[in-house]
This record gives sequence, C-alpha cells and structure tokens, in this order.
Amino acid sequence: MSTAEHDRLAESDDPRAAWRRWGPYVSARQWGTVREDYSADGDAWRSFPFDHSHLRAYRWGEDGLAGVCDVDGFLTLGLALWNGRDDRLKERLFGLTNPQGNHGEDVKEYWWALEGTPTHSYASWLYRYPQAAFPYEELVRVNGERRVVEEEYELADTGVLDEDRFFDVQVTHAKAGPGDLCVEVTATNHGPDAAPLHLVPQLWFRNTWSWGLDDRRPRLWAGEQGEGYAEVLAEHHALGRVRLTAEGGAGAEGMVPALVFCDNDTQLATLYGPDAVPDGASAHPKDAVGRAVVHGQVDAGNPAGTGTKVGLWWDLGEVGPGASVTVRLRLAEAEAGSGPSGAPAFDEVLAARAQECEEFYAAVIPAGTGEQDVLIARRAFAGLQWGKQLYLYDVPRWIEGDPGQPPPPPGRHTRQTGRNTRWRHVNLAEVISMPDEWEYPWFATWDLAFHCVALAHVDPFFAKWQLLLMCREWVMNPNGQLAAYEWNFSDVNPPVHPWAAWQVYSIDGGRDRDFLERIVLKMLLNFPWWVNRKDSEGSDVFEGGFLGMDNVGLFDRSEALPGGQRLEQADATAWMGMFCLKMLRMSAELARHDPAWDEVSTKFLVHFLSIAQALDDFGTHHTSLWDADDEFFHDVLVDEDGTAHRMPVRSMVGLLPLAGISLVPDWVATELPDLTDFFQGWTERRPELADALIHTNHRGDARRTLSLVSRDQWSALLRPLLDEAEFLSPHGIRSLSAAHRDGVGAHVDGADLSLRYVPGESDSGMFGGNSNWRGPVWMPVNALLLDALRIYGRGAGAGVEVEYPTGSGRRTGMPQVAHEIEERLVSLFRPGPDGRRPGTPRHHPRGPLWDGHPTFSEYFHGDDGRGLGASHQTGWTALVAHFICAPDGIPNR
Repeated sequence: MSTAEHDRLAESDDPRAAWRRWGPYVSARQWGTVREDYSADGDAWRSFPFDHSHLRAYRWGEDGLAGVCDVDGFLTLGLALWNGRDDRLKERLFGLTNPQGNHGEDVKEYWWALEGTPTHSYASWLYRYPQAAFPYEELVRVNGERRVVEEEYELADTGVLDEDRFFDVQVTHAKAGPGDLCVEVTATNHGPDAAPLHLVPQLWFRNTWSWGLDDRRPRLWAGEQGEGYAEVLAEHHALGRVRLTAEGGAGAEGMVPALVFCDNDTQLATLYGPDAVPDGASAHPKDAVGRAVVHGQVDAGNPAGTGTKVGLWWDLGEVGPGASVTVRLRLAEAEAGSGPSGAPAFDEVLAARAQECEEFYAAVIPAGTGEQDVLIARRAFAGLQWGKQLYLYDVPRWIEGDPGQPPPPPGRHTRQTGRNTRWRHVNLAEVISMPDEWEYPWFATWDLAFHCVALAHVDPFFAKWQLLLMCREWVMNPNGQLAAYEWNFSDVNPPVHPWAAWQVYSIDGGRDRDFLERIVLKMLLNFPWWVNRKDSEGSDVFEGGFLGMDNVGLFDRSEALPGGQRLEQADATAWMGMFCLKMLRMSAELARHDPAWDEVSTKFLVHFLSIAQALDDFGTHHTSLWDADDEFFHDVLVDEDGTAHRMPVRSMVGLLPLAGISLVPDWVATELPDLTDFFQGWTERRPELADALIHTNHRGDARRTLSLVSRDQWSALLRPLLDEAEFLSPHGIRSLSAAHRDGVGAHVDGADLSLRYVPGESDSGMFGGNSNWRGPVWMPVNALLLDALRIYGRGAGAGVEVEYPTGSGRRTGMPQVAHEIEERLVSLFRPGPDGRRPGTPRHHPRGPLWDGHPTFSEYFHGDDGRGLGASHQTGWTALVAHFICAPDGIPNR
C-alpha cells in the first residue's frame, strides 16, 4: 500500500518514533484507578474520588477531554468547557464509581471518536455538552436508589438533553509535522435558543516535582501577544521549548483568550484545611482556572503570568441556535516553527491531513465495502487510536511510596493484604491500547490480544509491539505468568496471546519472522506456568479459574473452593489446547527456515494430543468433560477423594473446545519430515491419541485437521450453537444458552447454587455486578468461534452441510454458516429501516444527531442486541472492523 500515512508508518517502526511522539495518549479517567490509590483498604474509588480530581495532583498520569500529550506524558493539551450554569469547569468525563452504580461503574456522558490515523497525523473527537447544569448529584442519587434488576439512570434520562439543548464540541488534530500539531475546536449549538459558552483549552505539565524524586520544575509563561493571537511558551528539561499559539476562528474572529496561569499542584487548603498548607506551597494550585472561570475569582490565577498549568479562556457569550464558533491552537516544538498559526497554513494542514486520512482508509478497507460498513470500520479504528493511553506504573515505587509524601499504610507490603506485591518487577511507562477510555483505563492482557487483531489492519507494528510488550521483562512475571489487569495482576486471563499473534502475523502478510520468533520464545516461558500452576494433578485438564468470563459459572471461579475441591474447567482445557495448536503452527512456520524449530513443533503436538485425550478421560474415576447424555462439555467439580460432579450449565465454557482446531498445511509432509515421522511413530505407540487428527478427502484434495473435538462432538455441538432457542441470537452467539431462561442449578458442598439466562445487564453481584457472561453477546469469543468454524469448513468439515439455523430445514456449508453469523454481528452496528442501530444503547435518543454515530459497547443484549456495559469498548468490540476488512477470515496459511 502506498499512501502518505503508510509512508509515515514505514518510518515509525519504533514506539518512540518521531510521528508517534505526540498523540491522544491522555486517559479519560485517572481518578479511581489502582495507581492513584494509597489507601489502607485498597478501595481505589473512595481513595481518589471524582470530586477530588480537580483539586489533587495525580501521581501516575493525567486525564482530560480530547487530551494530547508527548509520549512521556510530560506536557498535556486538553479541553475544558463551561456553560455558565455548571458548578465546576467541565475538564473531564463524569461517571459513577463501582459502588455507586447499580451495575458497577458507569460513565454518564456522550462522546464519539470520529477519526484517527495510526501516527495521529489526523484525528477528530466529538463531545456532547449539555446547556443546562450538569446533573452530577441527580445521577449519583437516582442510581444509588435503583436495584440491580432495574435499568441504569443515564444522562439522557434526566431531560437535560431534551430539544437538543446541547453543544456538539468537535476537536480536530492535524500534524503539520511530527512536532507541530494544529488543533481546531468547533462548538455548535443544536438547541432552539441562544446559550452561553466558554471554551477553555488548558496546557499543563504532569506533576513530577512533588514526590521527592526530582525537584526540577518546568515552566509555562506568556509569550508574544499579537493582534488576534496569544502565545504561551513551555520549557521542560526533556522536551526543551514548546510553543502554544491561540486565535479565534470562525464565529470568534479576532478574539484572543485570557490566560489564567497556576500550578499543577494539589489544592491543600480546600481538601485538608489551611493548616495543611506548608511553607513554600503554591499559592495558585491546579483548580485556579476553574475558580476564575466558574466562580469569578479573578485573582485565583498567578498574576505573574507563569506556572505549570495555564487555561486559555474564551468567553464566547451567547451562541445562537444553529450557530458554530471555532478556536484554533498550534502546539509546536521549538524547531518545528515559530509565530502564530497563520490561517491559510492552518487550513492547508487540516485539509491535507483529512484527505490523507481518506486515502489511507480507502487502501485499508476492501474496495466494494458498503458505505455504512466503511463508516463502522473507520469509527472502530478511530476508537482504537483514541484508546491508546500512556500507562505509568512503577509497582515497587507505588508500594513503597515516595520520599516527599506520607508513607503508604504497612498493609500494602504484605502478600496477604497488599495488591500486586508479587509483581514488584513491573515498571511500565508505555503507550498501551486500553479496553475502554473511561471504564477500563488500564490494560487487560486478554482484551489487548483482541485489540491487536483489529489494530493489525492499520498499524501492524503497534499491534506486534503490544503483544510483545506484555511478554517483556518489566511486565511478564519471572515465573512466566502474564499480568491480568491492574486490580489484580495475579488473576488469570485466557491464554489468547498465541492465537492473536498468529492472526497479526497473517494479517501483516506472513513475513515478519522476527516477530514470530520473539513471541514463540516468550510463550515458551508462559506455557510452563500454565502446566505447573494450573494442572494440579498433571492430568492435562486445567483449572484456570477466572479466565475472563467473570460470572459465567454457578460460583466465583476466582475464589478457592470449599473442602479442598478443584474445578476442572472445559474452557481452561480448551484454551490450552488452542495454545498448543497455535504454538505448533507458529513453530512449524519457523521450522521451514530453521530446522531447530521442528522439535518445538513436536513438543506442542505431544501436549495437544494429551489434552485432546484428557478432555474425554481424566482422573482415577475416568471422568470426561464431555457429557454424552447432554452432548455438551461441562466443568467438573472434583472432591479430594476423586469423586466428580459435572456442572450442568450450557455456556460459552462448553463451546470453547471448538476453538481447539487447526489445519495441517500440505507442506508439512515434505518440508518437515521429522515432525511427520514423529507423529506417525508416536500414534503407532499410542493409537488412542490419533483420534485428534481428522483426515478428509474433499474433491480429491486430502486434508488433515487437528481438533480437540471429534466429528461426532462437532456435529452435536453445532446443534445448540446454531439453535436460535439456545446460543444463536439475532446478533451473534450468546454466552449462555437461552434454554436456561428458567434457571439451572446444582447442589455443591451442602449449598444449592443456580443461575439463569440473563440477556441484559447482570443480576449477579459477582465481580462488582458490572459484568455479565450469563446471556449477552461478546465480540471476542464470537471471533474465536468464527475462526474455528472457518478452519473446520476448510478441513474436517469441507463439503459438509449443516442445518442453519437448527430446526429450520435449511442446510448449508460451514463457510456460509460462519459468514452469516459474522453478518449478524456486524448488523449490530448497521442502521435499520428506522435509522436505529441494534447495538445502540437504549438510552441514546433517536434522531439524525444520534443515529449517525455507531457505538461500541462492551457486550450486547442476547435477545435484541442493544449495547450494554462499558460504552466505548473500541478495544475488543473493534473486532467488527476486522470482520469488515477480512470478511472471510484470515487464511490459516
């Protein structure tokens, strides 16, 4: 591909490359994160609540609206707003904490990522700002009064957006060069009446001087003030000198912002009382801009015109109905240019980068893709770009505390009460793709693996770097475990890294052997951790625990089981079977050029064959995870004496063994004779293992498929999978069979446990009540199943027709089945006859100002498809762009 953006990407094969140096790496929420929690009880939400966010300096990052910063996060440019009615400056997105929400944490704002190129040469973001006072207290109070069985109370439910009484504020970034960023902010009044508006972009340095580690203080000061423009200069020991120029644009011609300087220091007096303010503390702490704009305290800012934070304050007065106003900023490194942003040059930069963005996505998205699908894919890719975040977390420093601050409570140090104490090697200062901008502003390793599959279509280098980063020495545990997520690095995520690595390698053209070697070597360290820690009996049946699917079971799988029992998990075993197959496939690919890898292939072939056998027969009682009567895979609870109790739940847990499948390429027989000979000799000695290899001859073409699941089991599992009364919903595969609408239960250790199909928000308090794998459609596991169906259709199931949907009498081949399920998933984002998209959350109003924007929810209602959970999950929900860009899947080369 040859476009200007592809050329920039070719120069950017380093995470700190010039074109990657500035980007939208600022979190949407830093408060309430584990990193900012220095409490005794580990309650991050209460340790640093929203009401402190405008008063306290953050230790490990920053947050803001449409924020852009350098790759180290030293200097940030973000937007603030005031509608003349709010009790505070709108500097960041608001939402409920986990204890406040009736379904866990929940953002209460509306915004969309509109555009984004991988080098951040062009980006656009839209925020919907109410003209009435933002109903902070009402949202907290009403949600607090609601029960778990009730719907969440959302911003639109309050009435403040009725009659379109809001401003749409669009922020557009366009780089004139790697260190020269043009920013345009346009606010449009969609309401029927004129309404006041203040635009207050802010520039500030991250506080690195208050912790007793580095007393160097950067500086901002007023520079040249010319006719129609204002200038702020910034100087930092690492960045050098940076210049910000500001001018009024359309609707604000000639308007120059007032400059309010202060320091990005904690407002000690307000938080802790005047006696808590030590000598030498800043007299103008970080809330000074808000006090000046909102509360009229004109002396709140530093009259000397200097500090470490500055607000550029445009009071735009009354903006008429339908009218728009624009302001412009240019942030440039000293060598990138000088003087104010001349309008023609600014316009030329925006126009050029917008056109290059069009050309880039025209090259990425297949020709002939429908207009709506192009929009969906581009919005998903934009969300992935805006979802990149600078993630700072030095765990030993966080545990021990800083010399310039009070010491953290002793409980942080102990393995019994301290969080992440087994991960003292972690020291992260990297840009990482986040699951969701607000609700999950921290990486989760298995989420990230799925992000990378979508990212590989637009930025293969970044996708590969993200997968490798999770395996680097400053992240991966020395024992080989991958970190789960910051609330508990030790929790266990599904081992999807090898699957994702193979997908990314293939999307990138199957040419980066260096990446393949590096990821396989790291997975050779991760695999023994699973074998040694999660196969306690050495039976090749695994007890992974949590495994990402939160409340999918009858009880919390993260917790120890009573009475010394263990849970042998169908999904954990399936994940490990898939792990082995992808390692086998990748090492075989490497062995084509280096015979030493042949033995690695052999290792994972042996492991896979053993796992495949163990699924059907393990333990002293020869228990099978396959229930021959129910014709489904189930978890098995095993007592200390070996007695087994099968959990009678039909869930995604029992479908995941389908993902343990791989084609054996034709070239293996001729190019890897040692592997071929070994397999033949091994299965001659142990013929019971040969069942995992399925031979097929389709139209004279001999095909071999390795599969955890036999032909008969495949046939049996496809019936409920494709049954609309069970797993097949109008918009993808459900996580729990709808056959459990009336509930299913088991008697465990003297207790009666039960669950039921819940198509929407969770009615379980497990995991804070904000996760639901008991019915909704989740994009990541659907992607795995689609991949499995296509592999089966090219191999063991070639030429086989199945009933689709079950009970319909219509029969079709596996490739068509996969295609039609994929279409159901993509349909979540396509507008229907009424303009409404099925995956739009119910609380989004209807109409042209809303229906044109697809949303990317965490999961989707199992019956009607409406979006649920986190509202900006252009992490793994961005897989829809992968479906659109690779409609027939990635060939298993």
